[in-house]
Amino acid sequence: MSVIVLLIIASLTVAAGFLLAFVWAVRSGQYEDTYTPSIRVLLDDDDAGEK
Repeated sequence: MSVIVLLIIASLTVAAGFLLAFVWAVRSGQYEDTYTPSIRVLLDDDDAGEK
């Protein structure tokens, strides 16, 4: 029974870590630019093939 409690605590700790990472990413502006990724293929440099 103590193993189940230990696994529940560990899973809640990992879930809280992911939640904190997500909140940090949202607050630091990781998801603000939603337009550029969709047109990035159209904006490739012409000299990229010359390297």
